[in-house]
Amino acid sequence: MRSPGLPPVHEAWLPREHPLHRPRHGRRQLVALVCALVFFSAPLSSWLFGARPEPVENRPLAEFPSVTEGFGFFTGLGAWATDHLPFREQAVRAVGAISREVFGEPAPVHGSAHGSPIGAGRPDPDPPLDENLFPPVVEGRGGWLFLGHDVSYRCVPKRGLDEVIAGLRRWRSAVEDSGREFQLIIAPDKSTMYPDRLPADYAGEECSTAERAEFWNRVPRATGAIDMRGPLREAERRGGRPIYHDVDTHWTHEGGIEMARLLAERLRPGSTASWRVTPSRTYPHSADIPELLGQQRTVPIQAYALAPDGGADNTRFRPSDFHEPLRLRSDARPGMNTRPVRMVGDSFSQFASPYLAATNTDIAITHPDNLALDPRSAGRFLAEGEVVAFELSERFVAGGRYPMLDAEVAEQVGEVLAQHPVG
Repeated sequence: MRSPGLPPVHEAWLPREHPLHRPRHGRRQLVALVCALVFFSAPLSSWLFGARPEPVENRPLAEFPSVTEGFGFFTGLGAWATDHLPFREQAVRAVGAISREVFGEPAPVHGSAHGSPIGAGRPDPDPPLDENLFPPVVEGRGGWLFLGHDVSYRCVPKRGLDEVIAGLRRWRSAVEDSGREFQLIIAPDKSTMYPDRLPADYAGEECSTAERAEFWNRVPRATGAIDMRGPLREAERRGGRPIYHDVDTHWTHEGGIEMARLLAERLRPGSTASWRVTPSRTYPHSADIPELLGQQRTVPIQAYALAPDGGADNTRFRPSDFHEPLRLRSDARPGMNTRPVRMVGDSFSQFASPYLAATNTDIAITHPDNLALDPRSAGRFLAEGEVVAFELSERFVAGGRYPMLDAEVAEQVGEVLAQHPVG
């Protein structure tokens, strides 16, 4: 017997009593469409009424995806809408407070693979890894907190290590070919300095540990970068306390002083012998990692006075994120570098800037993102110096996350530097 086949019209147009009738948009579909519309339009609506999103995590906000990315335009909309939701920070804090006070457990701000709790389990190795599989915070031993990007950026890099090394070498050549001195400092991740404070088992443990070992085995030797791990451990031994905050991803002011000292010794060996460093003020600092768990916590910060000639304090505290270049000048004194320095630095340099100001007569610092945003302008900025120094965070270098690692950025900056040679 012949099958009657499918009706000649769409099933939504069939009579309701027909067994194949199916509405084009059921109630659940309509609710889902309305929710999706509200989710994706909320950032724009809030912007029109004056609300402006602020970063909650230690990274820039996701950019609006380009239509040239094909299907990636649609997959990228979710990250953009999430980052730009109004009152996102307050929502994260509320979820964290409810989770801890009511249920007595950390808030699963982002789930790790298979819904594992923060700091536990490993992603399924079979499908391609996605950084969203990793939690934003790894809760370690003794109350220590680690930024999840220490792990996820290594396990899901944007650029391979060979490409990263080539990019850093390209920058060295661009600077040195113009007659300038180039110095590269890589600020170690807290998880690199304190692996014993990490939990016994956490998402991405295997891949991040392997990548960390390869990174430090290859990068300093291949790029000439200053390896700060040993000097930081020695500074910690002298000070008798951790050189990184237990609930913040950055080093303390002791780490900033050590960075300034290592740079000074590269520029003028022996110049730090006359330095005198003494404790000055203590102030509260808003820790960055607890905010990702919906918490507000402060840590006490011990600042220092640094006299390069052993006399009066010469530090200057000028808060800056370096997106607008920070310029610091001082009269020459013994123990100081007198050559103009132009530095590229991120949040770790914020803890070093008072001591860089104390030990350099002319230093200015800009953010790494500025190089890629406007290479020509960045080239003119770097051309002001006889020394060009880069301070870069390990997680961003290891994960190939700096846009300035693109070949064309270094080439454009190098062209400007070549037009203004030194020597």
